[in-house]
Amino acid sequence: MIVLVLNCGSSSIKYQVIDMCEKENLLAKGLVERIGFTNGSLTHKPEGKKRFETAQNIPDHTVGIDLILNALVDKKHGVIDNLEEIKAVGHRVAHGGEFFTESSLVDDKVKVEIEKCVELAPLHNPANLKGIISMENLLPKVPQVAVFDTSFHQSIPKHAYLYAIPYEYYEKMRIRKYGFHGTSHKYVAQKGCEISGLDFNASKVITCHLGNGASIAAIKNGKSVETSMGFTPVDGLIMGTRCGSIDPGVLLYIAERDNLDFKGVNDLINKRSGVEGISGVSSDMRDLESAAAQGNEKAQLALDMYYHRVKHFIGSYAAIMGGVDLIVFTGGIGENDVTLREKVATSFEYLGVDFDLDVNKSVQGMDKVLTKANSKVKVMAITTNEELVIATDTARIASNLNK
Repeated sequence: MIVLVLNCGSSSIKYQVIDMCEKENLLAKGLVERIGFTNGSLTHKPEGKKRFETAQNIPDHTVGIDLILNALVDKKHGVIDNLEEIKAVGHRVAHGGEFFTESSLVDDKVKVEIEKCVELAPLHNPANLKGIISMENLLPKVPQVAVFDTSFHQSIPKHAYLYAIPYEYYEKMRIRKYGFHGTSHKYVAQKGCEISGLDFNASKVITCHLGNGASIAAIKNGKSVETSMGFTPVDGLIMGTRCGSIDPGVLLYIAERDNLDFKGVNDLINKRSGVEGISGVSSDMRDLESAAAQGNEKAQLALDMYYHRVKHFIGSYAAIMGGVDLIVFTGGIGENDVTLREKVATSFEYLGVDFDLDVNKSVQGMDKVLTKANSKVKVMAITTNEELVIATDTARIASNLNK
């Protein structure tokens, strides 16, 4: 079964085409950018063929997806003979609220529920919905599946997902922790257990998805029981430009002293904070490490704060689960930052981590056990593949339609 995976943003569309038969082969991937602008572009990367790029006016998501479909069947850079070979389309949807506890076949009710979550994810859900509606117009007979970033975390218990504010806000507005990056956390936890010989459904796993956006999850016996992101993706870890967990009184104080309105506070915590805000250098960890090596004290401070916050959540999640069997690093930073993994993992010798410094230095962008053979707790670097998770769920649900 050939599955088209779409990740629609407000002005972009990431995509992959995966043949889910046998070896789950990636056929092509690409990116549509600057939707809504006159200088839009498509970058198409077919496997085994030359990269293809084009620029043109892309007024909306339907035109963007039509460009993708045309690229897939093009005689020179296409990867399928005709669009009928696409048997299902999987969509990454940011927020599923409390309604979606798993991936769902798209129908009218599902679209309504996704729209209800727009107020919870105003930057992402509208674009995700546009992608679904565009595909309905372009390939009306092809089943579509929505895969939610939040659904894996719906197993978190109520005492962990509620905030200590008047209960009426949960009843009226559904204010609670939702968590994100669920597809990645689930994928790398399962993959890590498989490689290291652990039973996913009988293990305690802590997954660290570390990129420009970052979160950590505690996964016990195959279920998410805690995660660092909350009602929004701002909570938890220090990120590229997001502040992470903060005393809310600080924001009230700053808003009053600097006369910030709602937009000002939102920009502060989402766009002006994180390691970039601390360092004044960059939101990229590679830039910070380079600056720190040259003696930039604020860059080093930003790194130290980042390491501290990651260790804080790993330690607390080990306590919540009553121990840990496997710690996984993933995401652009987790998969490639040798220094971060060393700084964090070596802090947990007391839990039984026997970290292999030499192996760690050789690992970038690959799946590898980073602990010695006698380590009580395993530590791994795992490359995440959220698109494959989406394709797998999509193929499973679409296949059941024919039974």
